Amino acid sequence: MINRPPTLTAPILAVIPCLNEAEHIESIVTEFLAEANHLNLGIVVADGGSTDHSRQIVNRLARHDPRVVLMDNPMRIQAAGINAAVRRYGKEAQFLLRIDAHANYPDHYCEDLLKVQARTQADSVVVSMRTEGRTCFQRAAAAAQNSILGNGGSTHRNHTGGRWVDHGHHALITIDAFRAVGGYDETFSHNEDAELDARLTDQGFHIYLTGETYVTYYPRESPTALFWQYFNIGRGRARNLLRHRGIAKPRHLILAVVAPAVCLSLLAPFDRFLALPALGWALLCFGYGALLGHRQRDACAAAAGFAAMAMQAGWSFGFFRTLLAEVSRSGRANQKAGRGQVAR
Repeated sequence: MINRPPTLTAPILAVIPCLNEAEHIESIVTEFLAEANHLNLGIVVADGGSTDHSRQIVNRLARHDPRVVLMDNPMRIQAAGINAAVRRYGKEAQFLLRIDAHANYPDHYCEDLLKVQARTQADSVVVSMRTEGRTCFQRAAAAAQNSILGNGGSTHRNHTGGRWVDHGHHALITIDAFRAVGGYDETFSHNEDAELDARLTDQGFHIYLTGETYVTYYPRESPTALFWQYFNIGRGRARNLLRHRGIAKPRHLILAVVAPAVCLSLLAPFDRFLALPALGWALLCFGYGALLGHRQRDACAAAAGFAAMAMQAGWSFGFFRTLLAEVSRSGRANQKAGRGQVAR
């Protein structure tokens, strides 16, 4: 009989939030079932109401293997699905493993995370994200997201590891830490991972970014989808900033000026110099994108500047929408309070 380290026998709850992922869900579940053959791993697919064949695929896999469970996620957002899975299926689990359906994972991913956790005793082990594209536009988006043009130098987007951090791409977290901070905030449809990390660090838990494994992510397949994805990410980032009263990082401040620059350019018919900030931003993006394409010897990657503009504009407009909505809400609340004082 082979004796394995206690960490590798610890019960693990793997949760896969899913919505219309028929293209990826079977390979992801099958991949982690292979790891479950030598780990104490159960898999819950939290489906937010898929209208493709995702549910049929998962049901078929569950019929053949009891370690797979399909769970309804009526709230649809990932945060709610993961929280519900932990409440329903995580009673005996020691670790929560978050898996993204729209991604790919290296061999022994979970085992490597467990070994890192055993060595560091981290409450949360996070990983770097590498982006790959299949279609031409995806390759452009991937080139942007893997560079400073698209990630602003973010630690977990630059293949760095082996350090304590305040945020990273979620992978493995102890159930005790997850429950202690109340799990994900279900009012966050995007950026819920950064919000959870803020609460973890505020309450004294420790997050370790490992360089021993990583996630491969596939970007959105159209400029419109990419814009709206980042629009929602920008909204989530603004909510995080307002809630936790943190100091915005330089990359966020740089991104924030994109929306005002674009709006200012609309007044160019009255003064052409008002278009200069937006024009400079566009030229910088296109120029850097062309450089990336040259370095990678990929004509599609040369369009990284166009993809980056969709990402940056989406993020900035989403960020400002939330800030303005909060200012408006606060103003109405102050007016209501003022009228109440006058009435008294």
